[in-house]
Amino acid sequence: MAETTDIAHQMNAIETTGIVGADRQLRLDEPLPIAGPSRVRVIILVPEAGEEITEGDWTRAAASSPAFDFLKEAGEDIYKASDGKPFHDER
Repeated sequence: MAETTDIAHQMNAIETTGIVGADRQLRLDEPLPIAGPSRVRVIILVPEAGEEITEGDWTRAAASSPAFDFLKEAGEDIYKASDGKPFHDER
């Protein structure tokens, strides 16, 4: 009987965007917020041919993702509308 080992690795996720160049190398849009050198695992999400993922698509996906459900907990609701100042983007 083969012996199995259950190794659990805790990993943190970082979401970012980038471009795969003609040389098939991934170039990220922004530097990563981790110190290197460090070995990482990468999952690349590629849109279907002819289908571009819009910023709205990303926003809707993030808003409906269970990864952010912890933000709905009462302990995370630490700000009130009166805590900040209005932001008006002048672009």
